[in-house]
Amino acid sequence: MLITDLTTPALLVERDVLDANLATMSAALPGPRLRPHVKAHKTAALARRQAAHGHEGFTCATVRECEVMAAAGLGADLLLANEVLDTRRLGALVADGARVTVAVDSPETIAAAAAGGVREVLVDVNVGLPRCGCPPEKAGDLAAAARDAGLQVRGVMGYEGHLMLVPDPADRARMTGDAMAVLVRAAEEVGGEIISAGGTGTYLDNTWATEIQAGSYALMDTAYGRIGHPFGQALSVLGTVISVSPGHAVVDVGLKSLGMDHGLPTIEGAQVWFCSDEHTTFAPEEPVRVGDRLRVLPAHVDPTVALHERMHLVGGETVLETWAVDMRGW
Repeated sequence: MLITDLTTPALLVERDVLDANLATMSAALPGPRLRPHVKAHKTAALARRQAAHGHEGFTCATVRECEVMAAAGLGADLLLANEVLDTRRLGALVADGARVTVAVDSPETIAAAAAGGVREVLVDVNVGLPRCGCPPEKAGDLAAAARDAGLQVRGVMGYEGHLMLVPDPADRARMTGDAMAVLVRAAEEVGGEIISAGGTGTYLDNTWATEIQAGSYALMDTAYGRIGHPFGQALSVLGTVISVSPGHAVVDVGLKSLGMDHGLPTIEGAQVWFCSDEHTTFAPEEPVRVGDRLRVLPAHVDPTVALHERMHLVGGETVLETWAVDMRGW
């Protein structure tokens, strides 16, 4: 099948770029140094490709992701890097033989983990991103409470997500060091063997974490592309030009097929003006015709993938495989 046979909008992944990205990251962070985050691609078939590069442990953001990974035979060491109050489904995975560790940052999340049958936790520490995570000075007390509840505390996690897209490399490295100093101090109080942190933006800077939770590196987006890391743009959304007017044209890729929280998408050889529900309006440098196919590059990979039921692995103009985006949902 050719990509011209696909109904648009369609999610495309260039095989050679994907495989090069996986190889580059596994060379930088071999084996357990990388705990790939599946939230970026939500696709078990792609996770199998990551596992083939020597990565046994994976990071998940939702219970659904844990369930699909376990069902795919990739449940040897799953970290749900999020706080969960309804842990019954996680407990069922543990009972079926999966290893599931969950993040906790409060007495309530500790109690939920213990009640649901989860046996292992990481204490989630706020290292500067105003999201989840306990105050660093409370981490030791939470670890003690978790152990009192019968849980094994494997260590700490702390996501420096606010630093991923800092444009200046020196600033990003310095700020990452400051954030990780907080996490390392908390780890000394908590105990355990794991310091889990990092992402695609800081994977080279973060030498303090025992494992890096990078995810976007596999497919990439234009926001990460601007900071100069050695990963190519594997992901695009194929669209069809549906209208041409003097000075602009419209492609059938819009808000319902693109993640827009990091800004407008990119079209090579064109200036994107704006997006609406089912349209991207752009000014092409060279004339385009109604019916032309073109690739739209998203600014944020994770929400873009989550909008699609399937992704197509392609080599140039040929569709090689079609994968279900089977970790969508919660």
